[in-house]
Amino acid sequence: MNLNTLKKKKVVVGLSGGVDSSVTALLLKEQGYEVTGLFMKNWEDDDTDEYCSSKQDLIDAVSVADKIGIDIEAVNFSAEYKDRVFDNFLSEYKAGRTPNPDILCNAEIKFKAFLDHAMSLGADVIATGHYAQVRENPLKPGLFQLMKADDGSKDQSYFLYRLNQAQLSKTLFPLGKLLKREVREIARNAGLINAEKKDSTGICFIGERPFQEFLSKYLPRELGDIKTPEGKIVGRHEGLMYYTLGQRQGLKIGGSRESNGEPWFVAAKDMDANILIVVQGHEHPLLLSDGLVASQLTWIDNEAPITNWVYAAKTRYRQPDAPCEIDRLTTNEVEIKFGQKQWAVTPGQSAVVYESNVCLGGGIITKAI
Repeated sequence: MNLNTLKKKKVVVGLSGGVDSSVTALLLKEQGYEVTGLFMKNWEDDDTDEYCSSKQDLIDAVSVADKIGIDIEAVNFSAEYKDRVFDNFLSEYKAGRTPNPDILCNAEIKFKAFLDHAMSLGADVIATGHYAQVRENPLKPGLFQLMKADDGSKDQSYFLYRLNQAQLSKTLFPLGKLLKREVREIARNAGLINAEKKDSTGICFIGERPFQEFLSKYLPRELGDIKTPEGKIVGRHEGLMYYTLGQRQGLKIGGSRESNGEPWFVAAKDMDANILIVVQGHEHPLLLSDGLVASQLTWIDNEAPITNWVYAAKTRYRQPDAPCEIDRLTTNEVEIKFGQKQWAVTPGQSAVVYESNVCLGGGIITKAI
C-alpha cells in the first residue's frame, strides 16, 4: 500500500493503551495523517481491579493521545463482542474443541465493528498495532495481500488470516517493518507513559484470568476419568473443556507415571463418555499427525490455493512454518498433508496457509489425519 497517496487523509487508530498501538498513532501523526484514536471496551462481565481492568488501559490511551496531540474517543462494543465472539468461544469449548478467540475477535470486532464505526466518523482508513503488512498484489492490481511482519518473533498474520479484501484495503499496519525493541525505543524517545508496559496476554479483550474459574462461570463442570488408550484409569479430570490436546501441565497425575517415567500429555477427548485420554512421552504416536481437515475456509484474495503445490502452514501461533500440500479442496473443506508429522494438531484451532511471506488464508481445524 502506497502511504504517500494517503497522507493528510483521516485515519482512526485502535488505541488499546499498549505500546504498539500508541507508537502506531505516533508514527502516522508524524507521517502527516489526520489521526484520531479509538479506545474499544468490549468486555464488561467481572471487569474489576482484581484482573486486567480496562480502566487503566483507557487512562494510558488518553495519556498517549494527549502526549502526541490527537483526539480520542471511547466506544463500547461489548454487545457485539458477546454475540459475535464470546458465544462462539463458549460453544466451541462445550463441544470439546479449543477455539482461538483472537482470530474471531479480529475478523468481527477490530476489523468489522471498529472499521464500520471508524468509517462513520469519516475515516479514510484504519490502523492497528498488529505486526503484519498489507500490500497491493504486484500481479493482480486492485487486490491486496496480507504479509508477514519483518519481525518474525512478533508476526501476527496468523491471527489476521480471516480478513477480506474490503478490510485489508482500508487498513494500515505501520509496525510491519519494525522490530519490537525498535517500537519500545520510539516510545521511550517520545516520552510515552507506556513505553515499558508489558504486552497484554490472555483472552482477547478479557485479559488474564484463572481459566478454569472463568470458564466455569459460563459452562457447568462435569468431572470424569482420565484414562490411557488401553483403558487404565490414571486420574480424574475437572471437565473436558479445560484441557487441550498436547497439554502437559495441570493434569495432576504426575505421581502415577508408569515405569518409563515420561510425562503425560493430553491425546484425545471422548466427549460421549466424558473421558480424557492421556499418553506418555512428547513423541507418542497419538500426538503426531500427517495432516488435517479444516472447514470455514477464508482465502484472502478470493482464490483458493492450487492443489498438489507446496506451501507452508501453521496449526498454532508460534509454530514454525511446516511444508505442506493442499491434497483436497472443496468450497467448504480443505485437506492439508504435511511433509513431516505435526504435533498435537487441535480441532478448533486454525490452520493458516502461506506462500513464502504471503498469508493466503486458512480455516478451522475439524480433525487431524
